[in-house]
Amino acid sequence: MGAGGAVATGGGERVPPLVVDALLGAAVAMAIALIVAADQGGDRPPDAVAYLFALGFGALVPWRRRAPLVVLWVTVLAMFAYYTFEYPPIGVALPVAAALFSAADAGRTGWAVVAGVVVLVVSIVFRLEEGTPVGLLLGYEAVSNTALIAAATALGSSVRGRRIQAAQQAEITRLTAQAVARETEARMRRERERISRDLHDTVGHTMAVISLQAGVAAEAIGDGHPVAGEAVEKIRTAAGHTLREVRSMVRVLRAATGSEPAPAPPVLSLAALPDLVGPVREAGVAVTTLVDVDPAALPPPVDAAAYRVLQEALTNVVRHSGARRARVRARLRGGELHLTVVDDGRGASESAPVAGHGLTGMGERVRLLGGVLRTRSGPGFAVHARIPVGEAG
Repeated sequence: MGAGGAVATGGGERVPPLVVDALLGAAVAMAIALIVAADQGGDRPPDAVAYLFALGFGALVPWRRRAPLVVLWVTVLAMFAYYTFEYPPIGVALPVAAALFSAADAGRTGWAVVAGVVVLVVSIVFRLEEGTPVGLLLGYEAVSNTALIAAATALGSSVRGRRIQAAQQAEITRLTAQAVARETEARMRRERERISRDLHDTVGHTMAVISLQAGVAAEAIGDGHPVAGEAVEKIRTAAGHTLREVRSMVRVLRAATGSEPAPAPPVLSLAALPDLVGPVREAGVAVTTLVDVDPAALPPPVDAAAYRVLQEALTNVVRHSGARRARVRARLRGGELHLTVVDDGRGASESAPVAGHGLTGMGERVRLLGGVLRTRSGPGFAVHARIPVGEAG
C-alpha cells in the first residue's frame, strides 16, 4: 500500500500499483455497499444515491497515490454529505482509512491527524444530536473509531519511515562501495609505484651492467675469435633490448600512478612477425612462416593478442624446447583467426612451458577475446589458438 512501487506476490512477481489500488477500491466500495444494504439505523432507507456514495468512496481509492490530500478531504466531505442525507450509518473509519494511510505515507501526517480529529469530532456531535447515549458513544464507538483512524495514520507513517530508511541504507551502501573502490585504487597505485621502483632498481640496473660488460668483453675479444665475438654481441643486443623494454614498462607503471605522462603504446601487430622470427633464427632455429591474413583487416585487440601469442610461443621454442625447426602459421577461417606454432623439440615431458606462466598468460589473453588456446606435446610441441575476429573475418 506504499506510495510508490509494486507489491510482491508469493511467486516473486510485482503487482502494478494501479491494480492494487483498483482491487482495494473495489473492496472498499463493496464493504460500504453491504453495510448500506444491511439498513441498520438511519431515517432514510438506502436507495440508488446511497449506493452511488459507496461506489464513489471506492472510486477515490485509486487516486490516493497521485493526490493524497485531495483524496483525503474529498473523502471526508463525501462522508459528511452521506450522513446529511440521513442514510444508514456506515461508520467513519472505513471510508477514510485508505485516504488517511496514503496522506501519512506521502509525508502529510499532520494533515492526516487533522482530518482524523475533524471526522471524530463531527461524528460524535452528529451522533449526540441523534440521541445516541453518551456512554455507548464514548465507551464503544468513539474508542473503536479512534483506534482505527490512529492505526491507519500510524501505519502510513511507519511505511514511509521504513522506505526512507531503506533509501538511506542504499545510499550508505553506495557511498561505502565508492570509498572502498577509491581505497583499492590507491593501494593499486602505491603497488605500481613500488613495482616500478623495483624494476628500475634491480632488473634495469642488472641489464645495464650486463650490456656494459658485454661491450667490454667484445672489445677484449677483438677479431681473433669471431664466434665468441658474435655471441657477446648478441648478448649485448639482447640486454639492450630488454633494458629498453624494462624502461618502457616502468614508464607505463608510473603513468598509471600519474607521476609522469603516459608513453605512446607500442604497436603490436602480426605485421611485426619478422621482428619476432629474426632473433629465433639467430638462435639457430630454422623458422618457416605462412601468414594468410592482412593484419590491417584485423580488429586491433585481436591483432595485438595474436602478436603476443606468437611472441610467447616463439620465446618458449628458444628457451625450453631445444628445437631445430619451427613452423608458424596464421590464417582466417570461418570468421576466426587461427594461429599455429609447431616445433620439433623435446615436448612437454621435458620442457618447462607447459606449467609456466607464459602459456597461462596466452590462454587468458585468448579467452578474454572469446577464443580458445590448446597445446599438444610429442613429438615436439605445438600451440594452437583460435580467436574470433567478428566482421573482420
